[in-house]
Amino acid sequence: MKIIDLRARTVAIPMTSQLRHNTGVHPGYLMRTILELFTDEGVVGLGEVGGGDQRAALEKLKPRLIGMDPFQLELIKLKTLRAIYYLANARIYAAIEMACLDIQGKILGRPLSDLLGGRVRDAVPMIGYLFWRYDRPDGKDDTCAEDLAAHCRELHDTLGVQAMKLKAGVMAPEEEARVLELVRKDLGDGFGLRIDPNGTWSVATAVRIGRRLEAIAPEYFEDPAWGLEGNAAVRKQIRIPIATNMYPARFDDLGPAIRMEAVDIVLTDIHYWEGPRGVKDLCAVCQTFNLGVAMHSGAEFGVELAAMIHTASTIPRMTFSGDAHYHHLTDDIIIGGPMRYQDGAIRVPTGPGLGVQLDEEKMEKYGRYYQEKGDYYARFHQDPRRPEWFPIVGGT
Repeated sequence: MKIIDLRARTVAIPMTSQLRHNTGVHPGYLMRTILELFTDEGVVGLGEVGGGDQRAALEKLKPRLIGMDPFQLELIKLKTLRAIYYLANARIYAAIEMACLDIQGKILGRPLSDLLGGRVRDAVPMIGYLFWRYDRPDGKDDTCAEDLAAHCRELHDTLGVQAMKLKAGVMAPEEEARVLELVRKDLGDGFGLRIDPNGTWSVATAVRIGRRLEAIAPEYFEDPAWGLEGNAAVRKQIRIPIATNMYPARFDDLGPAIRMEAVDIVLTDIHYWEGPRGVKDLCAVCQTFNLGVAMHSGAEFGVELAAMIHTASTIPRMTFSGDAHYHHLTDDIIIGGPMRYQDGAIRVPTGPGLGVQLDEEKMEKYGRYYQEKGDYYARFHQDPRRPEWFPIVGGT
């Protein structure tokens, strides 16, 4: 079997609102590049990658893929991950590995999870991911902690989620802490709480807010301050586990993070950690050093979400509910529409490979939508309410 062609298409799907974060705003839609790898036996593998329009990056690697056997992933990884001067593009490689594993599963008639050791759970619990929102479905903006606590209650009631994470670093830190306090009071001690300012807070602010939140026992405090040094400094001064999807977010930084005792929990991400097999490598290291693992969301659509769920289902130590922007989307590009939450979890697809297929009508529709709206990464996630605003790391 050989890879004979590659096709990449960028699509965008509307969201239920505009989502704010500490570097700007997702402007009412999310965008992904969908990869298809074609083989000489007629089997097509699917991959997905974010970070803006990635079509050109994938096309540049096409000559390195044509003629390759999709089962020879180690060789494919050597040829594509560090294509120039050993500078790794883990995002692009991850999409390629995803597509190759999809091909392998289809050839073998087995789900992707079986290629990773087999699933230990049939469904993966997910969180209610909370953002400060512009243009909610009712037309209003979130302005206070009560708004987000009410949204969390709505997600708990409609999706069945048993944990939440607040994307912080937007409002005053004290107001953001109050969101978690209100949710604890409303949903009780068994409901999981997390907060993530994405490293924008100063160490002093992170310590102050962390000490305040100790009373309500969050599951973890994600990237409270900037870098390995920032996380390590906060970790020494508070009694809440420190998690990260930023430092470390690649194997080069994993050793230093462990030596510095910078984190307690590492969030896996298929794109940061070099594909589903790389995530398994990461989890082996975390097990060796008794670090926890959780699952990061990169604003994925159904192709990558399927890969994430397959991967998470094979990791015994992944006992935290997974991150997902998914409930903010209005649709998906896979046949059957968006995956469904059941009691706060999404079931592992059971078909061969990823177990999902592209809906070509939706691909056409949301390809046109992307052409209309454009690549928001080119606009640096501009805040429409504050066009001159820019983030300052450690400025809070």
